[in-house]
Amino acid sequence: MTTIASVHARQILDCKARPMVEVEVTTAGSHRGRGAAPTGQSVGMYESFVLRDNDPGEYRGLGVRKAVDNVNSVIAPALQGMDISDQSALDRAMIDLDGTPNKSKLGGNAIYSVSVACLRAAAAATGRPVYEHIARRELTTVPVPSFNVVNGGKNGTVYQAFNEFLIMPYKAETIGEAVEIGVEVFDRLSHVIEKRTGGPAAVARSYGYAAPSADPRAVMEILAEAVDACGYREKVAYALDCASSETYDSETKTYELAGKRVSSSELIEFTKNLTEEFDFVFIEDLLDENDWAGFSAAVRELKRTIILGDDLIVTNPAFLERAIRERAVDGFILKPNQVGTITEALATYDKAAAHGLLAVPSGRSGGVVDDIVMDLSLGLQVPFQKNGAPRSGERIEKLNFLMRAADLLRATRLADVQAIARF
Repeated sequence: MTTIASVHARQILDCKARPMVEVEVTTAGSHRGRGAAPTGQSVGMYESFVLRDNDPGEYRGLGVRKAVDNVNSVIAPALQGMDISDQSALDRAMIDLDGTPNKSKLGGNAIYSVSVACLRAAAAATGRPVYEHIARRELTTVPVPSFNVVNGGKNGTVYQAFNEFLIMPYKAETIGEAVEIGVEVFDRLSHVIEKRTGGPAAVARSYGYAAPSADPRAVMEILAEAVDACGYREKVAYALDCASSETYDSETKTYELAGKRVSSSELIEFTKNLTEEFDFVFIEDLLDENDWAGFSAAVRELKRTIILGDDLIVTNPAFLERAIRERAVDGFILKPNQVGTITEALATYDKAAAHGLLAVPSGRSGGVVDDIVMDLSLGLQVPFQKNGAPRSGERIEKLNFLMRAADLLRATRLADVQAIARF
């Protein structure tokens, strides 16, 4: 009853109306699982390959019909008859079918969608929620959400190099309070931006507000003003995703910062000063994905925050192993589609946990409703996760997931981020 009867893929749309792969897996016992492959705004060069059609006549070349066909004609026949409960064997079969280091033959988006669908079908076969199916221990906490409320990039004449400015209600007492704080501060933030700039608060590509200044310190002052205006100064801390690979120039070995080009050491020094002004729970991707020496220096220098790697690690156990050897991070961003299978993502999590490093689950900017990262966040009992701005449907659903889980699992409490914060 747990053998795979069918695997079927189709092309659907992500939250940005871009094509993506969706897969349904059905067992002989009629248990079903569905999985889809979101994509990010900032994509690391070492992530598993997103196979697109490059046909300008359909969705500006972003179609994924080749990946869909690879599921239906190559992966499906190979997995039919296999046991849905053996996630490792299923993922290994797809990796072997592909045969490339980055899943470029069949498409990481094809393989990942099948991997997620298999996990969900396996959970359905046990009659348990996915988060209980993958749980490594008793479920006692719900992770604290962090909210990506201001987005970097180009906004008119302003270019903000840092990609995401986040707030984290780390001293909230319940998940309901944490969500309410995020929503209230986000609402107030638009008024603060309008007051400071004299113009409307523009919506950015990731649905937060567009950064109104090229200076990260000025953006932080605006965030702090919104937090203070809501009366949450004692309950809210901050976080950054610098996504510095996006602005790094390999020839000059410099980064963009507030309209200037700066060295790795100058960027670290600027950020260190920023952490002494504001309380940051974490700072992600402060350096380029190949700047291993810079990451190691950041871990040594920035003592009041947690240094996380995203593009540096890409949820890959081999990259994490190097980071452990070089003491390059305090943790990593857990995005399972980066490595391409649930098995590999969990192996990276296990390696991090064994070395006392944090794993921080995160969705992607081109997200989906019912994202598997939410089950990972709860099932793996992480202390906090990354969330988008409380604006669009799939981002609101992630918050509803946490509140729903807290209601269903009455013995849970909000995770204690204060215990691991370094400020």
